[in-house]
Amino acid sequence: MYRTISDFLEDWKNESEATLKIFSALDNNSLNIKFNGYNRTLGKIAWHITLMLPEMGETFNLPLKSMIKDAPQPETIEEINNTYKLASEELAELIKNSWTDTSLTEVKTVYGQTFSNQTGLNMLVKHQIHHRGQLTVLMRLAGLKVPGIYGPAKEEWSALGMPEVE
Repeated sequence: MYRTISDFLEDWKNESEATLKIFSALDNNSLNIKFNGYNRTLGKIAWHITLMLPEMGETFNLPLKSMIKDAPQPETIEEINNTYKLASEELAELIKNSWTDTSLTEVKTVYGQTFSNQTGLNMLVKHQIHHRGQLTVLMRLAGLKVPGIYGPAKEEWSALGMPEVE
């Protein structure tokens, strides 16, 4: 749980960079890959992660100017990357400039549930992590190279002078 705005901002910076690292491993052809029994393409998952930023901003009275919550999915990964990066930075700035550490304990009713701002921020970060996990599994199935986030990915072990982990 975040006790201070700076705690959140530090974690957000790391998690946003991790999201961009995953997005950067996608290419334009991979955006339309879809698997049987699963309705979302890789592009739709990446865009869903991005759309959560203006949605959460609006939910917590921190509306983003860089994008709207119902924006259509761009056609290229570069556009998704750029949009995510701008929205992520803007949301962080809004939180930094609009909230205090005390604001984290303020309670709101969101999606029919009552919880604090700190819980909402925690949910936003975990939501990104959850969908990045989906992306990485589907990227592997699609034959794409997956970058390591919290440690080396399978292919990165050799760069460390160690055998690939299966």
